[in-house]
Amino acid sequence: MLDKLHIIKQRYDEVSDLIIQPDIITDQRRYIQLNKEYKDLGQVVEKAKEYEVLLDNISEAKEIIADGSDSEMVEMAKMEMEEANTRIPVLEDEIKFLLIPKDPEDSKNAVVELRAGTGGDEASIFAGDLFRMYTKYCEGKGWKVSTVDFSEGTNGGFKEIQFEVTGNNVYGTLKFEAGVHRVQRVPQTETQGRVHTSAATCMVFPEAEEFDIEINPKDVRIDFFCSSGPGGQSVNTTYSAVRLTHIPTGLVAQCQDQKSQHKNKEKAFKVLRSRLYDLELAKKNEADAAKRGSMVSSGDRSAKIRTYNYPQGRVTDHRIGLTLYDLSNIVNGDIQKIIDELMLAENTEKLKELGESI
Repeated sequence: MLDKLHIIKQRYDEVSDLIIQPDIITDQRRYIQLNKEYKDLGQVVEKAKEYEVLLDNISEAKEIIADGSDSEMVEMAKMEMEEANTRIPVLEDEIKFLLIPKDPEDSKNAVVELRAGTGGDEASIFAGDLFRMYTKYCEGKGWKVSTVDFSEGTNGGFKEIQFEVTGNNVYGTLKFEAGVHRVQRVPQTETQGRVHTSAATCMVFPEAEEFDIEINPKDVRIDFFCSSGPGGQSVNTTYSAVRLTHIPTGLVAQCQDQKSQHKNKEKAFKVLRSRLYDLELAKKNEADAAKRGSMVSSGDRSAKIRTYNYPQGRVTDHRIGLTLYDLSNIVNGDIQKIIDELMLAENTEKLKELGESI
């Protein structure tokens, strides 16, 4: 492990020099990437210093014990060596965790899209429940949620809704929510009291910066139309809503949340940029998942990832076989325990990949 840590220290020193170079400072994309790397490497370097101190302590203690001339010093050396030997395995695990390759997208903000699937009105109501669950979760994390576009369901909820989430490591957390969510319960619209199964799809895109993806204005058709949701007197009277169509891919992004046409256009472009960026990432993620047989983040949006069973009060995440009988708290935003288990499963997979390289 020491050899690996020495290489990391060399890279840390190299990046430390690079980020003060004028040509790097003027290259925004490169500067942001290097700053992120510097911060990540710094955490490893701090642990590496502690690791080397402990190894030195053990070496010195062994010399004192071997000498044996001062019984009091020998006793102290034995205690110090015992403490160091207890701390080293814990520290090695901490270092291994820090050495797990970081997804550069994890620190980004996210665009989340919920769509009602099979189940008619009940699926729309469920999509609304998921939106409320994520809103409460994000609020609890101190993240900001901003609606981009929505289409309301006939009996409540949403046929689809898009929203931005801004904060620290948003995409790295919410990416585990991508996939098909199923609900099993008696719908509000059911008169016979029978349990139905409905579904909604959750898509999570990392929010792309302008330097992440370049859009040729000639490739985008821009349409303006009247907003159809809440918004006061301007609704249905001004063409403030914006729809963007990316002609080469057929991708569509629209925003009607703001009263200002300019702000809606800005938000819609942000979503379109994120969708195009996600297309590229999806190809990479599928290849990576196939390579390591990952069930946690396969990138397959058609995969059923979670079931919310109301009669039994349980939530089951099918990717890791986790079942929790805490449905009422989970649908009220308490999903951190599920995300923690998914992160642990993914990191365990990555640690296996690192294997002998550490």
